[in-house]
Amino acid sequence: MYNACLIGHGYWGEKLARNFSNSEFFNLVSIVDTKKQNLNSAKKKYPSIDLNENYIDAIKNSLLDLVIIATPTSTHFKIAQFALKNNKHILVEKPLSLSLQEVKKLNKIAKRKKRHIFVDYPFLFSGTINFIKKIIDKKEYGNILEIESYREQAPVRRDANVIWDLCTHDISILNFLIEKLPYKIKTIKKKNLKKFPVDQAYVNLKYKNNLNVFIKNSWLSPKKIRLIIIKFERAVLYCDENESIYKIKIYKNKSKKDLNNFDLKIPKIDLTEPLFKLAKYIFYSIKNNNNHLFKNNFNEKITILLEKINQYND
Repeated sequence: MYNACLIGHGYWGEKLARNFSNSEFFNLVSIVDTKKQNLNSAKKKYPSIDLNENYIDAIKNSLLDLVIIATPTSTHFKIAQFALKNNKHILVEKPLSLSLQEVKKLNKIAKRKKRHIFVDYPFLFSGTINFIKKIIDKKEYGNILEIESYREQAPVRRDANVIWDLCTHDISILNFLIEKLPYKIKTIKKKNLKKFPVDQAYVNLKYKNNLNVFIKNSWLSPKKIRLIIIKFERAVLYCDENESIYKIKIYKNKSKKDLNNFDLKIPKIDLTEPLFKLAKYIFYSIKNNNNHLFKNNFNEKITILLEKINQYND
């Protein structure tokens, strides 16, 4: 069992605290937050855990193995760098940073200190995305022709726009599923709120072999949408993360002549909470010194693509 410290007990930090405190692989020894309201909430749920307002003191604990960072995006780099320099493995809420230069710096420190960097891309640990990965790798329904992804409604942020917030999910999923980078990018950005960053984005990515990807991200929506549609040569797959049980529906073509005639298949999916599986993955990665999901500069590739998407002006 490894000792962990959580920095940031807010909206997402609460979810991380619950999963790591319930994990058989980690001992959550401390929680850090600058807001007393968040610390009071943590104290009620975890009365035996040390609470602190200063992350420096918490990270310097020599018995600590993992630092979990769930703070505002603009603070990720500073805290992550300090934790790595103090010989701690780190798990950082997405995105790792808003700068490729900072991501590269963190990777260099991690390599020098022989520590692992994990980023909380939760869908990489979901039963749905891993099921889809197997279908793609086996080419069960032929090649992919088109992907559409709709991600709407989320807490509005001040220090990162909707691309860095929501599109990070889409890009991490795409890189995991198809392991390629697009050759052409087009982005339309909309700013509906005056004192906030861009809150809506339409992204079109073109890959080799005529694969087209369309992404829509929006903070402002009356309904929460988490939908991915993948059109294969012989089937269309719908992945709806908002569904409680039947998250994936596959419509298989019955005839080459009648393209609108389908057989419906609803596969069984592993419904284990992704953050629970993330904690298990981190434990074995540290134990076996093998962080295979984040190999080949995975975090850098995601940051490169997000920077290009964000910089594009229609």
